[in-house]
Amino acid sequence: MKTPHFPPYIDLPPVAHVQGVVPLPGSKSISNRTLLLAALAEGKTEIVELLASDDTLVMLNALQKLGVSWQQHGEGQDFAVQGVDGKFPISRADLFMGNAGTAIRPLVGALAVLGGSYTLHGVPRMHERPIGDLVEALKGVGAQIDYTGTPGFPPLHIHSGHIRPNGWKVRGNVSSQFLTALLMAAPLIARHHAVSIDVVGELISKPYIEITLNLMRRFGVVVERDGWQKFTIPAGQRYLSPGSIHVEGDASSASYFLAAGAICGGPVRVQGVGRDSIQGDVRFVDALQQMGAEITMGDNWIEARSNGVLKAIDADFNAIPDAAMTIAMAALYCNGTSVLRNIGSWRVKETDRIDAMAAELIKLGARIEAGPDYLAITPPDFLQPATIATYDDHRMAMCFSLATLNGVARAGTKVRIMDPHCVAKTFPDYFAAFGKIKHF
Repeated sequence: MKTPHFPPYIDLPPVAHVQGVVPLPGSKSISNRTLLLAALAEGKTEIVELLASDDTLVMLNALQKLGVSWQQHGEGQDFAVQGVDGKFPISRADLFMGNAGTAIRPLVGALAVLGGSYTLHGVPRMHERPIGDLVEALKGVGAQIDYTGTPGFPPLHIHSGHIRPNGWKVRGNVSSQFLTALLMAAPLIARHHAVSIDVVGELISKPYIEITLNLMRRFGVVVERDGWQKFTIPAGQRYLSPGSIHVEGDASSASYFLAAGAICGGPVRVQGVGRDSIQGDVRFVDALQQMGAEITMGDNWIEARSNGVLKAIDADFNAIPDAAMTIAMAALYCNGTSVLRNIGSWRVKETDRIDAMAAELIKLGARIEAGPDYLAITPPDFLQPATIATYDDHRMAMCFSLATLNGVARAGTKVRIMDPHCVAKTFPDYFAAFGKIKHF
C-alpha cells in the first residue's frame, strides 16, 4: 500500500463552489474487523476493496507476525487471507499497534482468550487511550494480562490463562470497541460452551456493535441479543469463511464531502455507501437534513446539495461520534448556535477531540462552549484565516478543510492544515479527493 508524500503543511484557499462524484475508500471499521475474522476463520477469504491506510497496515502486519498468511492481489486493494481456524500459529510475538483502536482492542480479546505470550504497544497517544475496561473484563473470566506502563492503558503483556465461559461482563460507556472485542473473541471458546456477555451501564456508539454483529454473522456466528444489555453466543459455533466479502466505502469519510455539498452548493455524490449500508454513520445525513440540506440516496451512493442557509441544530450524537465532528464544521455556516450533545467519547479518541475542536474553531472566530460531553458552536460573522493544528488526528485535518467553503450564510477562508500526513490513518488521498470537487 503506497502512501502519498506529505509536506509539513497544506495551504487551502477559499472555495466558491463544490460539485462532483467521490469514490470512497473502504470502511476502517469494516476493514479491520474483517481482517481479524478472516484470520480466525476456517478457510480462505477473499477481501475486496480493503481500506488502504495506516490502521489496516497495522492489522495486516500484526496478523503476519501471528503466523497468518495473506496476499495482496497486484497493486489494488483486494486481499486473500488464509484462516487459521481459531488458533494463531505463533504463540509469542511483539506487536506494534500504532494508534489503531480498531486493531488493538479486538486483538487483545482474541489473544487473551487463545493464550500465548504477546506484547502490544503503540505510539505515545495509544498509551494514553483507555483499555482498562476491556482488560478487567477479560481478567474477570480468567485471562492473564499485565500493564507494562500506566495501569488501565497500553502497553500490555498477555500470558496464557484459563478462560471461563461464564461471568463475561463489560462497561459500555467509554468505548463500544471493548464490547466488540469480547463479542469477536467469544466464539473462540463457544465451540463447546455458550457465552453470554452482560453490558454494565449505558452502551455508547451502538451502530458500531451492529457492524460487529453483521460481520460475525457473515462469518457463520449468530449472536442472540437481549436489547443492548445482554449478548449470547450459543455453543457449537465457529468462524467459517464466507468465501468472499466486499468492504463498503467508509461512511465517516463520506461525511466531509456530503457536508461540502450541503454548505457550498453541490451536488456532491459519494460512491461506495448508500441506503443499505451496515454503517451507522450513514445517519449523518439525517443531521444534514435537519440543517436544511437536500439529500438523495441510492443503493450504493448518497448525494447532498445546498438548499439555502443551514439551520442551527441541538442534537444527541452518541450514536455517530466520528461523523459528528463534521457537523461541528457545518455549524460554522448555520444561522445560530448549534449544540452537539453526548459526545464524551471524543475525549478518548486519537486526541481529546472536544478540546482540540474547541481550540481550532476559536481560531476561525467561532464562539465556543465546551463541556465534559458537549460542544456549543456559535458561528462568527466572518470566518478568519487560521493555521490549524491537527494533533496527529486524521479527522481534525479532514474536518477543517471545510472552513474554506463559501456557504450561503458566510464566505469561506484560507486555512493552513499542519501535519497533513495524519490523514494516512484512514484516507491517504483525502486532499486530492477534496481538490477534485472544488471550483474556484
